[in-house]
Amino acid sequence: MAAADRERENRAEPRTPRFRLDQPRTPRPKLLPDYDPEAFGRLSERIARFLGTGRFIVWMTVVIILWVVWNIAAPDHLRFDKYPFIFLTLMLSLQASYAAPLILLAQNRQDDRDRVNLEQDRKQNERSIADTEYLTREIASLRMGLGEVATRDWIRSELQDLVKELDEQRMREHVDGRAESRVVFPSDGGRGRDPGDR
Repeated sequence: MAAADRERENRAEPRTPRFRLDQPRTPRPKLLPDYDPEAFGRLSERIARFLGTGRFIVWMTVVIILWVVWNIAAPDHLRFDKYPFIFLTLMLSLQASYAAPLILLAQNRQDDRDRVNLEQDRKQNERSIADTEYLTREIASLRMGLGEVATRDWIRSELQDLVKELDEQRMREHVDGRAESRVVFPSDGGRGRDPGDR
């Protein structure tokens, strides 16, 4: 029975070979030529930049004037484009038909660059806004914290009030006849530490 199955398989149509998934496929042949789109884009930008200059307009004007003068003033056997200048019109149309797509390609590349720059600017603005909000919250928390901290002016005013109270109390005691020789703030600063201060 196994031999009959094998014989039937051999007589059957040949199977298509199975592709291995662990190996890359062989590349398909391409009908179009292979080119570097980045290099072509840079070339189109250079051409579009040149087409947008005054130098190009001057050179094109000089060529057209020479073309027209040659085909009017030259002898008949040397003229290559007679009066209606059909060949000149064809050349200008050909130049325009290539210039327009190249200019559009350059503009598209510039639009892509502008879009990337705008996206980076937007992200930078978002980061700046987030940083500003963070700093604003930090400054607000510092102000709230400083509201509870004693400042130099507050301590000075409190000490001045205390000195006034002590002076008033001493004046009252002096008026009452109970003047004591105790000095609140001694004027002689040359004295060392008093052992009674402990």
